Amino acid sequence: MVSVAPSVISEGDEALLYINEKKSWIVKIESGKKFHTHRGIVDLGQLIGKPYGSEIQSTMGASMKALPADYLDHLERIARRTQVIYPKDTALITMLANVKPGSRVVECGTGSGALTSYLATHVAPTGKVYTYEVREDFQDNARRNLQKLKLLDYVEMKLKDIALGIDEEGVDAVVLDMATPWLIVEHAFKALRMGGRLVSFSPTINQVEKTVEELRRAGFVNVKALELIMRTYKVKANETRPDMIMVGHTGYIVAGRRC
Repeated sequence: MVSVAPSVISEGDEALLYINEKKSWIVKIESGKKFHTHRGIVDLGQLIGKPYGSEIQSTMGASMKALPADYLDHLERIARRTQVIYPKDTALITMLANVKPGSRVVECGTGSGALTSYLATHVAPTGKVYTYEVREDFQDNARRNLQKLKLLDYVEMKLKDIALGIDEEGVDAVVLDMATPWLIVEHAFKALRMGGRLVSFSPTINQVEKTVEELRRAGFVNVKALELIMRTYKVKANETRPDMIMVGHTGYIVAGRRC
């Protein structure tokens, strides 16, 4: 079923109060509820019945637009107990793993659940992400994040060292974000269906070398290693140029296919 964004703000809706790209808040719309900000107080009940995109004024005269709060808005605000993979890498990992609706994907490690959540949005509504984590505190935090994102139904959380083996069989993809991915290659080969894909994310080239060598030894084909660099721009009439500050190296991605 295709989800259609609501056009009118209703009691109990979640909305994004947007001032600019650096300042916005997700709020729950309730009659009589006041939302306090450094730019003044907003009476959220005034938005009920108005179309999304409407503006509301704070007590200090700040103008805010009310937009539907979506997955990306929530993802930016999840509780992080670990470093999360940058969106540019998350998107490419998901594509290289060929994750789509109905896919069954094994992931390790769960961390804060950011990559888990993105994979879950792609396997829904009939697929599943099986995510392995060894630290219970990380798993508990990730579970709360997935609940907030309303994606827990598409995820099975496992408190287990994946180096001891993968429980699932015939999966479509294995996605690894861990310190020693090469130790999991043999387990991944057994768990993947014919033609299934393994994708690994690593911050250092030493990890890449060991993982690529192990993939080739295990019989994976189409093995590749790459790094994705993204450059953003300051755009203004007669001043457009690359931003002075950019995210440089984030990590390397290794991919291979079971044969």
